[in-house]
Amino acid sequence: MPAITDVANFIGTLAPWELAEDWDNVGTLVQCATATEKILVSLDITTEVVQEAEALGCGLVVAHHPVIFKPLHSIGVGSPVLALTSRNISAICAHTNLDAAQGGVSDVLAGVLGLQNVQPLGGPLRVGHLPAPMQPGQLAKLYASVLGSYVQLASAQKPITTVAVVGGSGADYWPQAQAAGADCLLTGEVSHHDALDATAAGFTLLAAGHHATEWPVTATLAGQLQAHFADAEVFISQRNPAPFKLYQA
Repeated sequence: MPAITDVANFIGTLAPWELAEDWDNVGTLVQCATATEKILVSLDITTEVVQEAEALGCGLVVAHHPVIFKPLHSIGVGSPVLALTSRNISAICAHTNLDAAQGGVSDVLAGVLGLQNVQPLGGPLRVGHLPAPMQPGQLAKLYASVLGSYVQLASAQKPITTVAVVGGSGADYWPQAQAAGADCLLTGEVSHHDALDATAAGFTLLAAGHHATEWPVTATLAGQLQAHFADAEVFISQRNPAPFKLYQA
């Protein structure tokens, strides 16, 4: 039966804790039981995910987004932290360290998107090449299909051969991506002003949703945990969908 500390140490070999940003909160954020036979991997820790963990008999949830991020001034009904502690379930969260790590969020995303010769550009930023040049609209439709999500396109109206990726909230990286020779950046979220600034500079932005661009890493992480802790059962959450629903007039 894996000890919670052993799971945290193993995750630290995959995504060294020291890679996390100073403002982040990572590691074992809730520790109840000292060991567990079953582990649930998720992107977020919500009360629904905690209920799922309980139903599966999991004593640990491993998640990407920190269940404790901002200072807690109170804990009330509906709090995922209360849900964890009341069910004796621990939580380990690997956030910006998993974004930046080799084989982490952005590398997995680049692989899912079929990019070739992927190279790190610092932090979570990765850049790779398309098998063949594509028009921005074609690429947006392809990636929407691959990720099973929507893709918002801010197009510079130029063919794309080189794509940079950052899972989650990575629009701030577009100037660095352009300076490195990329034609576009795919990330989860893009602001109105980032879209205007990038396209004015001749650079294309693709926003495919925070959840969709980070979710692929859950399968990778679950597989790594299962391979290392063969005496445990590792599950991927089925109750952690994207929080947004899209509607059209």
